[in-house]
Amino acid sequence: MLQVSRPFSRARLLLCLGFSALVARAETFRVATYNVETYLDLPTESRQAKSTEAKAKVRGSILAMKPDVIALQEMGTTNALLELRDSLKAEGCDFPYWEHAAGFDTNIFVAILSKFPFTARRPHTNEAFLLLGRRFRVSRAFAEVDVRVNPSYSFTLITAHLKSKRPVGVADEAELRLEEARLLREKIDADLAANPRINLVVLGDFNDGKDSASTKAIIGRGKARLVDTRPAERNGDNLPAARPGYDPRNVAWTHYYGKEDTYSRIDFILLSEGMAHEWLPQETYVLTVPNWGQGSDHRPIVATFFADDQ
Repeated sequence: MLQVSRPFSRARLLLCLGFSALVARAETFRVATYNVETYLDLPTESRQAKSTEAKAKVRGSILAMKPDVIALQEMGTTNALLELRDSLKAEGCDFPYWEHAAGFDTNIFVAILSKFPFTARRPHTNEAFLLLGRRFRVSRAFAEVDVRVNPSYSFTLITAHLKSKRPVGVADEAELRLEEARLLREKIDADLAANPRINLVVLGDFNDGKDSASTKAIIGRGKARLVDTRPAERNGDNLPAARPGYDPRNVAWTHYYGKEDTYSRIDFILLSEGMAHEWLPQETYVLTVPNWGQGSDHRPIVATFFADDQ
């Protein structure tokens, strides 16, 4: 018999009992994020409607991940969101609860689909900042909800879609994105100040890499620093990082930019310290499916968690 002098943490149990056996006995849930690239039911002056084939690929990707909660970026109107929701339900994946948040952009929005109920909704739809003496509004809102997984476990989710790298004439795109990121970080800090042990997930399309000023602003520093889950392909890569401070050489890109023929990681799932205690890195990944690009120029990512506080 295994003798212990103090209670095991979840990490120690994983080592002693085996990951697969533990997950089989414990309740877990999945949280995903997916930029669905202009999921419009009707065309606008600047964007085309989503094709039937592209919608089917988006649904197939979501069904493959089996998320319990999924944040969506570049979603169309509430009609488009409900069409996706109803289509997923017809294919066996029911999300009874949903949130749709609109910012300054009148074409695309952020949204959330959930199998679990929301106990609170805090859409941040009118955020603004000053840059070079001019007031700007955040293009896409920040959607924030409290999610009740079971009677004893809840978490808060915030999703965002920051300014793209596409140049605009009124200001530098990187400076605009940084100001949006700072506003998002204010929401994070407010949640942490209210409850330092909060179970918090911050996720979405940040439109820049992990070492950019805007992403660093969201992640934060010190005790308030968020944990970057860094989902990667489940293709067999298991080598450690080549150098201290480097990430492993596994495939973690989430976005393909056709103009420059580049692949980058700009979609993130970040966790507060409290939420990180329940995180299962082994069940966190970038989805890989054939012809993924038919649905979107982004690949979805998903993270898995134990449904009880650790």
